[in-house]
Amino acid sequence: MALKSLAACTASVLLAVTMAGPASANALSGDEIRGLIQDRTVHLSTSYGVTLPLRYGANGEVTGDISGITLARMFAPRETGSWWVEDNRMCQQWPSWYDGETHCFTIQSTGENSINWQRNDGMEGTARISG
Repeated sequence: MALKSLAACTASVLLAVTMAGPASANALSGDEIRGLIQDRTVHLSTSYGVTLPLRYGANGEVTGDISGITLARMFAPRETGSWWVEDNRMCQQWPSWYDGETHCFTIQSTGENSINWQRNDGMEGTARISG
């Protein structure tokens, strides 16, 4: 009987830890997002093994520059779009990148200058912040 109780207790703890997510990641509020990325560069890690630098200005402009990446020749290598915070998510829209669609991101802090992000379509990743 004690073994069943121990197994049930262990299962409950594991379920609670799994549902809570990583202990080191803290979801950021809109003000915290602004304070973290405004006038700074977010170095977005991509699934292609390259880092995409995005500069978020206080004026609501975000500039990305992938001109140093070989594949960039097939796309607009540098583009300036818009960014804003809405419902504790960072949103951005580019003129041609991502077909001009608006994407919003939930941001979690994983350290002083590192984040996890999840886009509204389920895509997720990591980034570091400088500047």
